[in-house]
Amino acid sequence: MARNQQAGSRSERKPGTPGPVSRWVQQKMNARMSRKVRGGRGAFMGMDVLVLNTVGRRSEQPRETPLAWFADDEDGWLVVASGGGSRHPDWHANLMAHPERASVELPGRGAVPVVPHRLRGADREQAWQRITEAQPRYGKYQAKSDREYPVVRLVPR
Repeated sequence: MARNQQAGSRSERKPGTPGPVSRWVQQKMNARMSRKVRGGRGAFMGMDVLVLNTVGRRSEQPRETPLAWFADDEDGWLVVASGGGSRHPDWHANLMAHPERASVELPGRGAVPVVPHRLRGADREQAWQRITEAQPRYGKYQAKSDREYPVVRLVPR
């Protein structure tokens, strides 16, 4: 390793992986948004926000992620695994690895255990249509990506 190069520096990271400063900023923003949701205020950039509680797929440590959500015909919530980059966000992998340990928190309410269902085919297309009508920015983000964003239905247990 070069003398001035630190472990985890940009040249050692996989393409599309955020650096330590980016991760730190994201963690601070997520913590602030989670506090807002728990305090009864759950909106960001015109979107409703919930806190998704999961556990790490390898560490099994608790994780919380504020996410925009969209109304679902099935009495649940729709969330999109966008997050930019060339791979699905970590929360998606954690959720799929331990679906039995997932819950959501809505503004001012306690945690509700949920069952996640990744939508495919016509179900995904119908949900995606509703999402992009409500928030066209998701269609723009998707158009710039080389992967299809997963849409997950979260249904109360």
